[in-house]
Amino acid sequence: MKSKYVILASAILISVSTFAQKDEMKTLKKLYDKEQPSDNDLAEYRATITKAEPLVTNSTEADKVYLNFYKAMAPVLDLNLAMSKPANQNNPQVILRYLTVQNVNQLATGLNNTLDFEKKSGKMIYTKDIEETITSFKPMLINYAVALGDGTKYKEAALILHSIYELDKKDPEKLYYAANYAVNAKDMDLALQYYQELKNINYSGEGTAYYAINKETKKEESFSTKKERELYLKVSHEKPRDEKIPSKRGEIYKNIALILTEKGKTEEAKAAIQEARTLNPDDSSLAMTEADLYLKAGDMVTYKKLITEVVEKNPNNVELIFNLGVLSNNNKEYADAEKYYLRAIQIDPKYSNAYLNLAILKLDAEKGLIDQMNKLGTSPADNKKYEVLKRKREDMYNSAIPYLEKVVQMDENNIDAAKTLLGVYNALEMTDKAKALKAKINK
Repeated sequence: MKSKYVILASAILISVSTFAQKDEMKTLKKLYDKEQPSDNDLAEYRATITKAEPLVTNSTEADKVYLNFYKAMAPVLDLNLAMSKPANQNNPQVILRYLTVQNVNQLATGLNNTLDFEKKSGKMIYTKDIEETITSFKPMLINYAVALGDGTKYKEAALILHSIYELDKKDPEKLYYAANYAVNAKDMDLALQYYQELKNINYSGEGTAYYAINKETKKEESFSTKKERELYLKVSHEKPRDEKIPSKRGEIYKNIALILTEKGKTEEAKAAIQEARTLNPDDSSLAMTEADLYLKAGDMVTYKKLITEVVEKNPNNVELIFNLGVLSNNNKEYADAEKYYLRAIQIDPKYSNAYLNLAILKLDAEKGLIDQMNKLGTSPADNKKYEVLKRKREDMYNSAIPYLEKVVQMDENNIDAAKTLLGVYNALEMTDKAKALKAKINK
């Protein structure tokens, strides 16, 4: 065959393919535009998508965008048809069958790409339809994400909430909760990605929460806006209450730093926490996080400097001082830990956690003493060493007793503290006290 006929034949094949592709797109549009497509319509719709996919590979951007739109909307059409049947209307499992994580993610991508394309082209073919779809499906998707979270499917909940954010960028709160769920799922790469997104859009979450009591249920309910609440106050609610929502920027930056630290990226973590402190100079938790970074890096000079600054700015903040004790204890700075716990008690003599942690701090030395005692033999010299260690152990128990007794006195429901105290009484053969406490525990 001569070359010009080969070229002509190829041109005919391309032309036929193009016409076929246009036919498929027309069929999809016709089926999609039906008010209530039937089972047969949706079967044809899916078959047409499958047939069109290889045809649009080398087609126009418009064909690619709209084919992905039709494909993304397929589960929505299936769900609408399923929910139109009386037997399915009160069956949540039907919704879960179609709104899988993969389908919701595909929906978010397909709808967003279509909105972007129509904005760019100026031809608003499906923009209004997409906006209506987002409005109607968003509450259902939120409930789905919450249900997944309640079922400890944290990563799936995170992905759904991120898809909701992708569908409605005016609601970045969903991205914030997606990051939290990712942390719960221990998927730190995903959590870091979401926290970085929050940082990039400068999300703060700062605002006002609006509440009112439902007259019928007597329970407090929240409202998105003050205007929305006003409508309910006229009919079914009372006792409005406003609550200031503080900025979450500090927490977001802190979590970025903590994740980077966990991944061994200490310098990046330091930069992130310093940036966070610049934005939130009064957030003592950020200063503590930064101090902890330097402590773990072995830079004790900077660590002590930062801790001193924190204490000077918040000398009477009992929770802060207590947390400094925890931080010191976790990093084996036991003398500092004891100092902070005692300071917390000085600030608030009823702060039971400080008493409890002091007792634990004293008792933690027991294992080392027992290990030493167990290694001794039966020689006269070893027996003397044993007696010395035994007295040290008894002194340790006696030093913990006042703190444990204080905890039990202040919190009768703290069974763990009571059982620990009982064990100490028994070890010291304080029979009367042990008997009285055991009777109290067994009430």
